[in-house]
Amino acid sequence: MKLYYHPVSTTSRPIMLFVADSGIALDFQVVDLMSGEHMKEPYASINPNRLVPVLEDGEFRLTESSAILKYLADKTGSPAYPRDLKKRARVNEMMDWFNTNLYRDFGYGLIYPQIFPSYRRPSDEQQAGTIQWGKAKAKLWLQILDERLIGPGRTYLCGSEITIADYFGAPILTLGEAIRCDFARYPNIARWLKGMKARPSWSKVNEAFYGMVGAFKNQAYETI
Repeated sequence: MKLYYHPVSTTSRPIMLFVADSGIALDFQVVDLMSGEHMKEPYASINPNRLVPVLEDGEFRLTESSAILKYLADKTGSPAYPRDLKKRARVNEMMDWFNTNLYRDFGYGLIYPQIFPSYRRPSDEQQAGTIQWGKAKAKLWLQILDERLIGPGRTYLCGSEITIADYFGAPILTLGEAIRCDFARYPNIARWLKGMKARPSWSKVNEAFYGMVGAFKNQAYETI
């Protein structure tokens, strides 16, 4: 199996971490997002969305980080994607929550417009409005995640055992470190992230990401 990816990509890092923790053998092929390789052939034909990641398993190709995690977990029989119908539904629910609620406002509303020129809005007024909207909505989602979804009693997002929802959600949240988000005011989130960062593969998998974060350290950002 081959994974087309980029090491700082928010949607590639969940797969990298899960694969490393699980000992899954993949061939990794970097797609250079910084040079625009994803917008050109041959990659544009591999994934018409022109995004990473893409998993190739023989003649089968799969896009979307969440779908790839589920496929790899099923293919390898990982306990991180439970077979029990209700437990599996809870994992799916949490992954969808991150994708459609938090990531939309936190990533595309607050963070990406500030760190990537291609996401900046055409005017200063539009840019400011987008960021303020994203910030307000992200704070709401973070409060819900902290108080209601994790709460004081859960070690992981779906209970006492790690699931692919944790692998999916943690890289999305740590994207906030690019603009120096402080999760200390969300104690349950902070506790959960501390546990994820303690995993043996975390530092190596996220090495390139933290290099990018370091490059942004002297910039001024609207943050949480």
